Amino acid sequence: MNISDCSELLCESLDNNSGFFFRKGTLLEEGKTLFQAYEVWDTPGFGKLFRLDGYFMTSERDEFFYHENMVHPALVTHPDPKAVLIIGGGDGGSAEEVFKHPSVERIVLVELDKGVIDLARRFFGSIHRGSLDDPRMEILIEDGLKYVREIGPGRGDKFDIVVLDLTDPIGPAAELYTPRFMADCKALLNSGGMFVLHIGSPVFEPGRVSGLMKSLESVFHHVAPYFAYVPLYGTLWGMACASDLRDPRLMDRIKVDEIVRDRSLQDLQYYNGSVHEAGFALPEYIKKILSA
Repeated sequence: MNISDCSELLCESLDNNSGFFFRKGTLLEEGKTLFQAYEVWDTPGFGKLFRLDGYFMTSERDEFFYHENMVHPALVTHPDPKAVLIIGGGDGGSAEEVFKHPSVERIVLVELDKGVIDLARRFFGSIHRGSLDDPRMEILIEDGLKYVREIGPGRGDKFDIVVLDLTDPIGPAAELYTPRFMADCKALLNSGGMFVLHIGSPVFEPGRVSGLMKSLESVFHHVAPYFAYVPLYGTLWGMACASDLRDPRLMDRIKVDEIVRDRSLQDLQYYNGSVHEAGFALPEYIKKILSA
């Protein structure tokens, strides 16, 4: 492929020595929200996608790699998930996956940047599929830190699952990846509740992966990391489920497929019992990173 004309490429760095790119296609809109710069592109490879501050966030054609893996391992492991808190996730992709579980009665989505939700409503209906306007959804335009430490406890909110669907742990988001914030989220969980977040790339950010795992292990009894390749992120991507009582690694493929059938989980493009089981099987180099 001829890449001599870099003006036609959307590029992102993976570390100081590596990066990746996609063909631009058509710029649909760009601008600034109150918090960050955004671009919405219609690309030949991924359909519509958007970037925030130059970082790829989600696309129409590959969002399921990320959202299905963020949501289903925890929700399938929980026997009766009813209330779910999503911090971030303004594109609605995680919420759409959560609503596939028939027991779910309520999602509270706490998004700092209303501009992201507005973009999702205008451009990414194929990702949120109406979840942002589902009557079971409560959207709060608020700082996740304030919600978890003040608003949620003040309202007496409790959840079966807490999902951190955030940008990377840099800048203002960094505080939402600390052990203190994880403990504050844990305080909002019902007994047997589960906490989910992404932990980055073990290939290009091994220090971040090991650091976040240590933070989780200082707060929760069971911490289960798992990994999947996410095309829009250009690398193998890590996520983790944490809980004091439940461990998704104990769910074998037969049990997972049984739950998927019993709950009539629809339109899955990635997740199944074999994928669940395999995701928690760690290569030796990742084991070394996690034990460093």
